[in-house]
Amino acid sequence: QVQLVESGGGSAQAGGSLTLSCAASGPFYGSRCVGWFRQPPGKKRERVATIDRYGSSNYADSVKGRFTISQLNNENIVYLQMSGLKTEDTGMYLCAGDVTGTCHDFRYWGRGTQVTVSS
Repeated sequence: QVQLVESGGGSAQAGGSLTLSCAASGPFYGSRCVGWFRQPPGKKRERVATIDRYGSSNYADSVKGRFTISQLNNENIVYLQMSGLKTEDTGMYLCAGDVTGTCHDFRYWGRGTQVTVSS
């Protein structure tokens, strides 16, 4: 069973930075994709960024130029570096795994880590 565990959330001032980590364990190799999603308070979950095993990444328009997704393949860890934080970045950030490699079939989810950005 694939398991994903997020860490690195917390509080930051607007304009500040935070780095989130997602550690995957279990049969999570070969073609696969990892995504970061977030759910702001009272709003729907939204995709933030994805990265496949080969390093191809995609970002939501709202975070382009501010967030960077990266990975350590040999350790199955994916990072989300967040800078230029805005109050609207506040939310629960979840890591998700897609074993098909398409970045459209996220079946495995972590429990999330809270990010709070204050003005």
